[in-house]
Amino acid sequence: MNKQWWITGSILMALSVALGAFGAHGLESRLSEEDLSTYDTAVHYHMVHALGLILLGILTKPADPAASAKWAGRLFVLGILFFSGSLYVLSISGWKMLGAVAPLGGLSFIGAWVLTARYAWKRI
Repeated sequence: MNKQWWITGSILMALSVALGAFGAHGLESRLSEEDLSTYDTAVHYHMVHALGLILLGILTKPADPAASAKWAGRLFVLGILFFSGSLYVLSISGWKMLGAVAPLGGLSFIGAWVLTARYAWKRI
């Protein structure tokens, strides 16, 4: 068990719940339906990939030198920052240029899952 990824994932899960509640209760009357849908997408992907980090924490060991596990965790975090983060800001601010950042987060998510699968294939 790798506490670093488990703790990071748990903190990111708590943050996703808080941001989801903020969206549902604090932004519902302030955002258009389209912007609220974008915000909800950010929360959904944030939550799913924070769970991915927790899974990685359960699968891996802290002293494990596997680069795939280390990079998977980093990519989960980067994906949340780039994908969900850009959608949070885009939906609230209307800065459409941030839509160009989201695909980088999506690629990070894909890479994280591929590396998690690679780790599991070789180590478990």
